[in-house]
Amino acid sequence: MAAGAEAEGQAERVWTAALIIIGDEILSGRTQDANLAYLARWLNIQGIRLREARVVPDEMAAIGAAVTACLATHDYVFTTGGIGPTHDDITVDAIAAALGLPVVLHPEAEAALRAYYGDRLNETRLRMARVPEGAELIPNPETGAPGIRLDRLFILAGVPKITQGMLRGLDGKLAGGRPVLSAAVGAWTAESRVAGILADVQKGFDSVQIGSYPFWREGRTGANFVLRSVDPQALAQAVAQLVEALRADGLEPVEGEI
Repeated sequence: MAAGAEAEGQAERVWTAALIIIGDEILSGRTQDANLAYLARWLNIQGIRLREARVVPDEMAAIGAAVTACLATHDYVFTTGGIGPTHDDITVDAIAAALGLPVVLHPEAEAALRAYYGDRLNETRLRMARVPEGAELIPNPETGAPGIRLDRLFILAGVPKITQGMLRGLDGKLAGGRPVLSAAVGAWTAESRVAGILADVQKGFDSVQIGSYPFWREGRTGANFVLRSVDPQALAQAVAQLVEALRADGLEPVEGEI
């Protein structure tokens, strides 16, 4: 928080985002989602917090309801999946219908597909050039099919490698706050033993969030404590205090995860 804002008692704005994962294959367990973790980390770097994630089926109403609800409560909304060439790729149609927009063929998207596929371009693949009217394109460095941006809404592919390439093209282009930094402390202990220590450290640092993640390995019980903050000084102080408190309790903590 800037000194002036702190003096005036103003809270620093927190920019938030939601992710909507689209696909029957995710809900059936056939495919495991790999985009949520990557997007969360990417957003942290942009100074944006991922506050919500939903998984919805390939159904027009479900996709539309999720998008409109998330747009009403978050600064940014990302969707992954359902923008390919097949009949069940209905994300564009569902979003356009929910927002009251027609679906049009984007000339730049069509040109990109023609350049990528050449003589292999057909009507099915050309479906990937369809966008809600007024949308911008998000470059896709992996294949010819671009992602789609509609103001605060970002419609991305579901294939992780393609999704990540699209996000790299958005680096630094979204308004956000300070990046969220993280640090970890690990110890061979049960959570219950150190719950009071964690609570005491947390009370001293309003700008730091502390999460506890237990594990069992080699017949032993341990826990990693992850601290997150936008304030690097407060983060470093909280880590130092936690390490000191754990040592005072007879443990041997390490900075970093075990």
